[in-house]
This record gives sequence, C-alpha cells and structure tokens, in this order.
Amino acid sequence: MSSGHDHGSTTIRHERPLWWALGLTGGFLIAEVVGAFLTNSLALLSDAAHMGTDTLALMIALTAVRLSRKPADAKRSYGYARMEAMGAMANGLMLFAVAAYILWEAAGRFSEPPQIATTGMLAIAALGLIVNLVAMRLLKAGSGESLNMKGAYLEVWSDMLGSVAVIAGAIVIRFTGWTVVDPILAVLIGLWVLPRTWTLLREAGNVLMEGVPGGIDLAAVRTVLLQAPGVGDVHDLHVWSLGSSTPAMTAHLVVDAGVDADALRGELVRQLDERFGIEHCTLQIESVACDPPSH
Repeated sequence: MSSGHDHGSTTIRHERPLWWALGLTGGFLIAEVVGAFLTNSLALLSDAAHMGTDTLALMIALTAVRLSRKPADAKRSYGYARMEAMGAMANGLMLFAVAAYILWEAAGRFSEPPQIATTGMLAIAALGLIVNLVAMRLLKAGSGESLNMKGAYLEVWSDMLGSVAVIAGAIVIRFTGWTVVDPILAVLIGLWVLPRTWTLLREAGNVLMEGVPGGIDLAAVRTVLLQAPGVGDVHDLHVWSLGSSTPAMTAHLVVDAGVDADALRGELVRQLDERFGIEHCTLQIESVACDPPSH
C-alpha cells in the first residue's frame, strides 16, 4: 500500500510562483485603474477589472494553498484539501461577475461612444501585457496539477488576452477614430472568458459535490474489483475527490469463504493505485452483503 501521501512539496512549489504573480499584478493594478479613468477607455477598464480579479484570485489561491497544507484534525478528518476547489469556485464566480458588469457597461456605450485617449490607453495596456505574460509563465506549470492553480492561471490568461485586445483597439481608434471599437472589444473579451469560466466552475463543483473525478471510469473500477479472484459482488462503491489531484474510494466486497482478505485487499489497492491513481482507498471485506444504509 502507498504510504504517507505527502503533498507538502507540491503545495510549496505552487506557493512560490503565486507570491511572485501576486506582487506583479497587485503592483500594476493601481496604475491601470487610474489610467482607465484618465483615458476614458471601457476596454482598458475591462482589462483593469480583470487585473483586479487577478489580484484577488491570486490571494484566494494563496490562501487555499496554505490552508490545504494544514493536517487533518478532529473536526476535519480529511484535512483541508478541498480548499483549492473552494478557491477555484470563488475565482470562477468573480470572473462571471466581472464579465457581466463589462457587458452591461458596453451596452450603454454603443449608443454614445465617448472620446478616448488612445496614447495612454496603448501605453498602459502594453505594460499590462508584459505583467500578464510574466505571471502566466510563473503559473503555467502548476495549472496542470492543481484546480486552484488552474483558476488563477485562467484569470491571468484571460487578462493577457484583454491586454492584447486593448492594444489592438487603441491602434485602430488612433488611426480611424472608430471609438465604437472600444465597447466591441470589451464585449468580445467578456464573451471569450465566460465559457472557460463555466468549465472551471463545473470542475470545482464536481469536487465539492463529490462527483467521480475526471479521467476515472466508475464502471472500469467496478470491473477491476469484480475480476479479482474470490470476489462475488461489489456494492456501495463510491469514488470522489478530496482535491483536484487526490481521488479517494470506498467499496464493499462480498468474497468467497477461505479467501485471504488481507492479501486480496493489498492486491486490489495496488491495482487501483496503478491503473486509476487512487491512493486513498478503503475496501470492506464481507462474507455476505451487508444491509444497505437507510436514508
């Protein structure tokens, strides 16, 4: 059986780039907000709003990483692993709120596009793009390992796209005078972010609702258990996630008389770990099926 399940080094590795990214985005946020109002650019304000949610998202992600490292206690026997899913959920909801605000504000500007200071808009957006590219570089590795990091990375990634759009918009407005380009870009940024935000919310919700983790086929798990020598039936099979990379499983196995329960349990735990990555596994061995729980 696997031992320890020490994820401490992983969370520490994720924490360092989060601190660097937070310093970059937080430091640039004030300049971008002031610049958005000075230039009167909604697209730049959209980008500033995303930068603000980036900063808050990184703070949430850092809090989740630190809390998820806390050991289990008498009240939370599984520890705080689900804090990363809660952090990702909070980040997704913030992205939805920001996108909704930008779309609402843009609707009013289509009828009366204001004058925009394109030089300041372009300069601030260019600086924002540099900040976002550096932050993305810092967060990219962890985004494939942690749902919480994925949420923070998506925040910064969407803001990077916003900076590119603002730069393009500033250039178009400067040479054509088409100020309506500004709210159009703001709408496009919002519409681009929404489906990706929904994916993040769906993944975080699946963890919080104890759904079967992505990439694990429950029927295939049941087949592995039933194919073990001496196993006659499998019931009360549950597979869920403690965190984005911490699947857990419980099952009751009805076995034939004379079967070495310890040897069977050890072999199945090994197979489940190797084939499905399920380390946290509890198997109850029974000679006859137990009564189903009452609800």
